[in-house]
Amino acid sequence: MPLALLALAIGAFGIGTTEFVIMGLLPEVAADFQVSIPTAGFLVTGYALGVVLGAPLMTLLGTRVTRKRMLMLLMGLFIVGNIVSALAPVFGVMLAGRVVASLAHGAFFGIGSVVAADLVAPQKKAGAIAMMFTGLTVANVVGVPLGTYIGQSAGWRTTFVLVALLGVIGLLGVAKLVPEQAKPEGVRVRHELAAFRNVQVLLAMAMTVLGFGGVFAAITYITPMMTEVAGYSASSVTWLLVLFGLGMVGGNLVGGRFADRHLMPMLYVSLGALALVLGLFTLTAHNKVAAAVTIVLIGALGFATVPPLQKRVLDQAAGAPTLASAVNIGAFNLGNALSAWLGGLVIAAGLGYTAPNWVGAVLAASALVLAVVSSLLERRTAGAEGRIVAGSGPAPVAAPSRH
Repeated sequence: MPLALLALAIGAFGIGTTEFVIMGLLPEVAADFQVSIPTAGFLVTGYALGVVLGAPLMTLLGTRVTRKRMLMLLMGLFIVGNIVSALAPVFGVMLAGRVVASLAHGAFFGIGSVVAADLVAPQKKAGAIAMMFTGLTVANVVGVPLGTYIGQSAGWRTTFVLVALLGVIGLLGVAKLVPEQAKPEGVRVRHELAAFRNVQVLLAMAMTVLGFGGVFAAITYITPMMTEVAGYSASSVTWLLVLFGLGMVGGNLVGGRFADRHLMPMLYVSLGALALVLGLFTLTAHNKVAAAVTIVLIGALGFATVPPLQKRVLDQAAGAPTLASAVNIGAFNLGNALSAWLGGLVIAAGLGYTAPNWVGAVLAASALVLAVVSSLLERRTAGAEGRIVAGSGPAPVAAPSRH
């Protein structure tokens, strides 16, 4: 794999840390600003919505500069947002800082996915994308648990200062390792938007929203669930997040490996198993050991869907992949926002801290249904095209007889 993928993974590590670390610090942030846990959950929802809006906006702005320069600018925006969060005097400013940082997220992963795929042979594209996303998954093994521990020990503001420093390292990595590329030529908004007329692109994005949303329905409220239901201490959340991150790393690599060979079967298995495990989490959350095992499985199955879903969009939007790729990253975060909001609703309704797991199970099962529909439509289209090709052209003319 090219060394440039390391630079993309470094940037992904910083972004992944700031995205996920807030989940381990929700009680501390809520107490500091004197807001409820569901209200603090808006820091997750707001970040996710910022990714959804920022992905297409920043990607289209990025067509005016080289991809390397745009990646550097995005990391700069990420740094500013985290500094604002660290210094926020009130909850509203904290939320604004999260949104500013989130604007870089979708475009970074979207442009980065295209760059990663272009660096390798066609049969290794999903593996290259998975390698970049490894930075995001490793963040959940190292960055998020460490940030949670520091936030609980030295204050959550310290965590966000350190996250900003991670952004600086990511910026330097992109500047040093990503090769210079010519500015995209002939890119037009109409051309990029044309990909969204493809029903397979839209179905893949809908799978992304629902499938990964299932993961976030449970994980957003993992801290109160584990402390209030499973009986873990607040300090134990750190290593529980390590387990979640280890599952993510393994699932991401397996998903990348098999997506290059059997993309749709990989989605069937991972989405079906994810729905089942999330449903069972409602029961296993009451037992410490079972809850820990389930958290690993949620991380593994959730991230096993990421490389195939991202590759699915790139394949279906082959003529204009950059915007579609970035918007699909936004789709992951739209799922995060939707599930965090729905999870907050069921908790606020008095259904308990395990109720978001049922929300996640329904979302993942819905994604599986869409995957089956997408595959059936693809087969039907391929069959129709095959019949057209077989029946096209003029009928053979019999050769004149000679007497």
